[in-house]
Amino acid sequence: MSIRRFIINSGSVSDGHAVVDGEVYKHIARVLRMVAGDPVLLVDENGVTYCGTIELVTKKSVEIAISSMQAAAGGDGTSPRITICQALPKGDRIDLILQKCTELGAHDFQLFGGCRSIAKVRQDQLPGKLERWNRITAEAARQSGRNDVPLVTWCHTALDAAANADHQLRLTLWEDEREQSLKQVLSAQERPASVIVAIGPEGGFDPLEVRHFSQHGFQPVSLGSRILRTETASIAILAIMQYMWEAT
Repeated sequence: MSIRRFIINSGSVSDGHAVVDGEVYKHIARVLRMVAGDPVLLVDENGVTYCGTIELVTKKSVEIAISSMQAAAGGDGTSPRITICQALPKGDRIDLILQKCTELGAHDFQLFGGCRSIAKVRQDQLPGKLERWNRITAEAARQSGRNDVPLVTWCHTALDAAANADHQLRLTLWEDEREQSLKQVLSAQERPASVIVAIGPEGGFDPLEVRHFSQHGFQPVSLGSRILRTETASIAILAIMQYMWEAT
């Protein structure tokens, strides 16, 4: 029988033991009904893997004895670090974006409030939203067998998001771009170390937002004649880049 694998926070590990609570605890104790003596693999947000054995299952947590650990494997130097810079869409579309793009290998997510975003996030809602979004990427990483968890952060505006980017290749996906396609840019581009792609909400980018991104080194590109839903665009462009550069 294969050993079950769980993603945890590195802060849960101390002095050769791990104490797991929250959603991971519920999955171990209530869904899988694992007990003392069962072996487990734990992976933290840095990609460090811990081999261990369950010692104690309580009403709120699981205690695990760590027998060995392995540092995260270094990259091969060829896989770009891809950031999805996504204007917040309405409803639960952001859940789909976070889940599927995590499965496809996004390194991290930088969400922001677009001028045309219907969904809004109040300051008092932000901590809860970020906790939920990061829980979605953690679960998607666990399901897809990733050894790292994409981090979700928040910027209030497109200007903040643009100014926060330091990636080698910066792209703005814009349906009104007529001169430069994504295919043209990627075909002419050597494999970069890092990429960030800005994607608008349902109503697309306001031209002023595109100008903000351009002023910070973002190149506007189109995906062709078709206008994709925002959740489709993020998944499509990530899949295309992974194919082009064989990122893992």
